[in-house]
Amino acid sequence: MIVNNHIDPEDLALYAMHLLPEHEAAAIEQHLTECEACSDSVAELRGDLVVLAMTSELHSPPAALKQRLMTQVGREKKIVPMDKAVNAQAGSPLATRLLVDDNYVATSSSGAKILPWVSWIGWAIAAGLTVTVVNLYHERDDLQAAVAKQASEMQSLAADAQRGRALIQTLTDQDAMRVTLNQTPTKAAPQGRTVYLPEKGSLIFTASNLDPLQPYKTYELWLIPADGKDPIPAGTFRPDLRGNASLIMPSIPKGVVAKAFGITIEDEGGSRTPTAPIILSGA
Repeated sequence: MIVNNHIDPEDLALYAMHLLPEHEAAAIEQHLTECEACSDSVAELRGDLVVLAMTSELHSPPAALKQRLMTQVGREKKIVPMDKAVNAQAGSPLATRLLVDDNYVATSSSGAKILPWVSWIGWAIAAGLTVTVVNLYHERDDLQAAVAKQASEMQSLAADAQRGRALIQTLTDQDAMRVTLNQTPTKAAPQGRTVYLPEKGSLIFTASNLDPLQPYKTYELWLIPADGKDPIPAGTFRPDLRGNASLIMPSIPKGVVAKAFGITIEDEGGSRTPTAPIILSGA
């Protein structure tokens, strides 16, 4: 099985021990010609198998395994050639092979028997090596996971240390700006700003934090002339939900020099004379 563009480690182990079917082995061989990492893994596995084979001790297989192997052998038809006499001198011991149930038991002049399942010990060793290799891969995966976890923890500690150094530097730097914050009033006071150009009669007015009006009421801006004449209405307006409002270029006579400006609350549509009180004023 190919996982993340690489052969599964267990399949690589079975391939290295020649335990895969031909079609699966052929697919892996094709992949190895294109993937250097998997090819290196197979080479490493084969080296490990050689070391294990050289260092493993031979043990008699369990009775159940021996029985299964002998049963499988009994199902297969084998041609057993008869040995020819190899003794050229009279009186020398002669080894013969006796055919027993399509299998043979080797005997010597001393009468010692060589059991037929001894030749299958290699397969038992191969099976044990397969289990060992799989276990080694699992242990390697666990070790890699532990190393990755430790590396992540080290990175986290390094980041914490860097933040600590930045904190100390910020607190001790003489160029750092230090600001004391106080509670903000629940509602700022209403305020208005006027930009006026007398010779052109141009006016721009903005207001903020104005109180909401009752129905059919409006705010009205007044220009107070410097020559003492009656106030001139400069336009009406209603604030939005945030208390903001503006008047842009209302109709005002040109050349009127202003002494001050004021705001009153009037009936909807405005008034020709201001109605007391003047809620905002500025000179």
